[in-house]
Amino acid sequence: GRVVDDGVRLLEGVGELAWNPLGRALTSRELQGFLRDVDAALLGNDVCDRAVFESAERLKVVSRHGMGVDAVDLQAATEHGVLVTNTPHVNAVAVAEHALALMLGLLRRIPAADASVKAGRWEGLKFMGGELYGKTLGIVGLGAIGVELARRARGLGMNVLYVKRRRSLELEEQLGLTFKPLKELLKESDIVSIHLPLTDETKGLIGEEEIASMKPNAYIINTARGGIINLNALTQALKAGRLAGAALDVYDSEPPNFNHPLFKLENVILTPHIAAYTVEAVRRMDITAAENILKALKGQIPEHVVNKEVLSSPNLRIKV
Repeated sequence: GRVVDDGVRLLEGVGELAWNPLGRALTSRELQGFLRDVDAALLGNDVCDRAVFESAERLKVVSRHGMGVDAVDLQAATEHGVLVTNTPHVNAVAVAEHALALMLGLLRRIPAADASVKAGRWEGLKFMGGELYGKTLGIVGLGAIGVELARRARGLGMNVLYVKRRRSLELEEQLGLTFKPLKELLKESDIVSIHLPLTDETKGLIGEEEIASMKPNAYIINTARGGIINLNALTQALKAGRLAGAALDVYDSEPPNFNHPLFKLENVILTPHIAAYTVEAVRRMDITAAENILKALKGQIPEHVVNKEVLSSPNLRIKV
């Protein structure tokens, strides 16, 4: 409701609305107090762990405003009969465009050039850049966001490699993509862009060995989740010149540790987890998140249930 009010308007007729009083993601302890007497929760990156579900005896549905649910204990939600929903795909264009903007910012050195001019200097040749045209982009995770990025990259004349759990021959033909195992993709790409959820399988997926396999003039972009790239390994590679640059929108913890040496490097672009923050994407997320709650409270099954096993549980709190 801070950017647009479409979702708020949908929920106003359902019951009393209570707002997060702190204006930031809540800790588990804070959320326990906040959700103790509510039927539904619309959450951002708030920590919704087992302790929250144990204390929220009336809670029927947690509607995540976004796609990632790594801050929600899905097993605990299922055990307590609580539906967990998300808003997949609605921010795909926004995140893909942000990833593309970060690529252009890195290759054309836009943030450094901007700072130079604002400091009263005229140093054009210092900021000699590169073109995306003809470069090879490796997309790690070809979900909705990865597909939108692939479309835009192909339109700019880039060669696009991808890796995903199941190869997509249809998309390869439609978009002119090439499937590669992760090791080959990292070795052959000029730019690598991460588009995976954070799971036990993907945590630390890009570590010291993987970064060492990349070209020394390559770039890496992460608009997915911070824990996928080993931050210390990335920092060491950037400092040693084993990578040309990196751009991050996500971090191991948020807010991050600003004293980390990564934040002092000139060949890095950093943004505060804003890839999905466009008016258009937020409107779509607001509406979808609100509709998930409305359907659950009416005894209907929302379209985007994450913990589907709860639907067959005798503990299910909504009356279907």
